[in-house]
Amino acid sequence: MEAIVTVVGFLGAGKTTLLKYLVNNYIENDWNPFIILNDYENANLDVQQFTEKVDTKKVRALSGSCICCSGIGELRDLVNNIPERENGVTLIEANGTSDACSLMGFLGVGVKDQFLPPIQVSVVDVKNWQKRREHNELEANQIQVSSLIVLTHLENLPTNRREFVVKELQKLNPLAEIVTMDMIDVALLPKLLPSKNNHQKIDHLKAHWSSCSTDLPNLPSTNCIHEICNALPKSILRVKGCTQIGNEKQYTYFERTPDGSIYIRPYNGIPITGPKLLTVGLGSEVSLLKKVIEDCINASNSLTQIT
Repeated sequence: MEAIVTVVGFLGAGKTTLLKYLVNNYIENDWNPFIILNDYENANLDVQQFTEKVDTKKVRALSGSCICCSGIGELRDLVNNIPERENGVTLIEANGTSDACSLMGFLGVGVKDQFLPPIQVSVVDVKNWQKRREHNELEANQIQVSSLIVLTHLENLPTNRREFVVKELQKLNPLAEIVTMDMIDVALLPKLLPSKNNHQKIDHLKAHWSSCSTDLPNLPSTNCIHEICNALPKSILRVKGCTQIGNEKQYTYFERTPDGSIYIRPYNGIPITGPKLLTVGLGSEVSLLKKVIEDCINASNSLTQIT
């Protein structure tokens, strides 16, 4: 029987990084992964991060809905249509605002006998754990029915911060194993059992935020990426985009995490959605995105004319 491993965690915690780690390790050990990515806006933008290692037919995107509620039927149908194969494993990345407890309750009903009961893996950003202000309840909810908790963003953190977070996680979910990414044995993941931990219910509307996207033209330089990210209000918790820089043929991917950190890296291939700027969080409006892009490009052009 095939395992279903669902990766959950707050926006920017490192879910996609963990998913890449799992996919690479499964492939190296002759497993056959099928990947499902969920996001409010253009999940297809993330699909191509996996297509160098996995056939495009085995990477699917679910955009525009939340798989813990409105999108659960579509997710279940997609899972039930996954073909049987030798050494199969299904990996699902939930969007960063998912009600993880509801997701596991819904997903565990109505899947084919081909699959084992789904298990959940939570990603916890130790640096920013429970520093989400009004979103702390949602972040805490996301680890309560997980069988495994993976700690991320540990660089340059004092030992007492890590110890404090681990103790808090153990209070919320005393049954979960807590590890770092390099401690994971992918062969053991399918053998994990669904969590039996009691969890606290939340008002699921708290997990639903506004989101939007717009086309992103070529940017004059990477400085424009920083300017766009910094110009968007902090109430927007997730910013990501993909476009070309100057005359470069290769595309560049970037993201701003909830703590304001900006990451820029090469993008695999050409985005099938076209170059896009995406945001999730309060204040996500297409008009705002277009204005920020226009202001950045105009400022860059003015500077070029002066010099």
